[in-house]
Amino acid sequence: MTPQRAVLLLRISYRKAVEEAEGEDAEAAKQRVQALSKGIGRQEEDGRALAARLGWTIVKVIPEDDTSAFKRRRIKLPDGSTALRTVRPGFRTALDGLASGEWDGLIADDLDRVARDPRDLEDLIDVVESCRPRIPVESVTGSLRLANDADITVARIMCAVANKSSRDTARRVTRKHEELAAEGKPPGGGYRGYGFTAAGHEPIEDEAKILREIAARILGDWDGWTDEQRERIDPELGESLNSIAADLRGRGVPTVTGAPWSDRSVRSVVSKPSVAGLREYKREIVGKAVWKPIVPEERWEQVRARLVGRHRSVDLTLQRWLTGVLRCSKCGLMLHGWSGINGKRYWCATPNGGCGKITVKAAFAEDEVERQILELLGQSQVLQRLRTVADTEVTDEARAELAEDEQQLKLMAGMFARREITFLEYREGRGIIEARIKESRALLTSRAPMVLRRLLAVDDVAAGWAELSPVDKREVVLALVPGYDVLPHDRSMGNRFDPGRLVPIEA
Repeated sequence: MTPQRAVLLLRISYRKAVEEAEGEDAEAAKQRVQALSKGIGRQEEDGRALAARLGWTIVKVIPEDDTSAFKRRRIKLPDGSTALRTVRPGFRTALDGLASGEWDGLIADDLDRVARDPRDLEDLIDVVESCRPRIPVESVTGSLRLANDADITVARIMCAVANKSSRDTARRVTRKHEELAAEGKPPGGGYRGYGFTAAGHEPIEDEAKILREIAARILGDWDGWTDEQRERIDPELGESLNSIAADLRGRGVPTVTGAPWSDRSVRSVVSKPSVAGLREYKREIVGKAVWKPIVPEERWEQVRARLVGRHRSVDLTLQRWLTGVLRCSKCGLMLHGWSGINGKRYWCATPNGGCGKITVKAAFAEDEVERQILELLGQSQVLQRLRTVADTEVTDEARAELAEDEQQLKLMAGMFARREITFLEYREGRGIIEARIKESRALLTSRAPMVLRRLLAVDDVAAGWAELSPVDKREVVLALVPGYDVLPHDRSMGNRFDPGRLVPIEA
C-alpha cells in the first residue's frame, strides 16, 4: 500500500557541529555551524524528492531543529520515578500520529536523523509492527527500512553503532575539556564571559574596569562615591547589589547579552573564578589560568566571602500562580514560573524535563487570564449557575472511582517504564483509563472548590479576587477551565503580547 498521508521527520543538532569544531580555529568552526544550519532545508528537499519517486504523498513535516537524539536528560516518568531519556517532542508527535492512523508512512533523511538512542528506535518498531501490513518507513540514504525482520535487525545494529559514535564523540570532547582545564587554557565555545574576548580570552579593558569597580563597591572602598553616598554606605557591608545594578543601568553600561543589569547579573560577573585568573571545570577550581587576572585573587576571595555572608530572605510561597495552569503546546508539559535576566516568565523549563521552546512573560499571561476569569464571573447567568453547583457536594463514590483509575494509570505507567508492557499496550490502556478519568474529573470540577465558594459568596467578585493568594487564584482558575495551551510567539508581531497565544484546554 502506497502511503497517501506520510510524515516527513527532519532533525539537526547544532551541538554536534560545535563538538566536531573543537580544536579548529574560530573561522572554521563558524563555517561548520553555518553549513549545518542549511542542512534541515536540504533534508526536506531530499525527503520530498524521495516521496515523489516512491509515489508517496507527504501531508506533514515535523522539523526537530537543534535537537539531540543522543543527549539524555533526567525526567520524571508517569509512575513518578526518574530516569534518563531523550527529550524529543517532534519524534513523539510522529509516533503518536503513526500509531493513531493519522499518518500512514514515515520518511527521514537517515537512520541517525530518526534515532541514536536504541530505546527510541524500539518505540518506533513497536508502532510499525502494530499494523498489518506494517507501516512503511523509508530514508533518503536507505539506512532505515523496517519492512521485515532482517531490516529491523540491521536498523538495531546501525542504531547501536550510531549511539557508540555519539558516545565516542562525547568522551573525546570531555577529555579535551579536561586537558584544557588542567593546562589552564580557556574552554572555547559557549557564551563570551564578561570582561574577556571570545577568542583568546583576552581582557577587555572597559569591561575589566567595571569588574574592578563592582569589586570595590562590594568591599566598601570604591573611590567613585560622592561624599553623600559614602556616608550612607557601611564599609563593613559595602554597597548592595541592587544599588550597583541600578547605577550601572542609569549610566548605560552594557552587559554581554544586552539585558539590563540586575543584582543577579552583578553577582554573577564578579564571582566567576576567571575574573581572578583561575581555571574552573565542572564548578571546581582546578588551578591557575593562562590569562592574567582582572581582580587580584586575594581581593576576589574577599568579594566572594562578603557575598556569601549576605543572607537574602527567600519567599518560598507560590508567586507565579499560573504554574500548573499553562501547558507547552510543543511537548505537552506544564510551564513553570521562572526568573532570569529577561524578567519573570513562564517557561517549559529544561531543568524540569521540558523542551525549553515555549516561554511567555508572566505579567502578560497573568493579566490576560485574570481578565478572562473576571469577565466570566461577571456574567450574571454564569455566576448564578456556579453559585448553584457550588452548593452541591460531590459523592464519595465519584471520588473513589477517580482515585482508583488514577492509581491504575500509575501502575500501568510503572509497567511500561520497567518494559513489562509495550508502548502500544501502554498507549491503548492509557486511552481507556484516561477517558474514565476525564469523565470523573468533569464531575468533580463541575462542583466548585471551597475557595471558589468563598469567592462566589461575596457581592464584589473582582474585589474578592484581588484579595486571593496566588495559590487560591490558581485553584479558582482550574475550577473553571482545565488550563491553557501556550502557542509559540509570532515574531512578526515584534514584542507585543498576543492574547491568542493562550488557548483554553478542552475539558
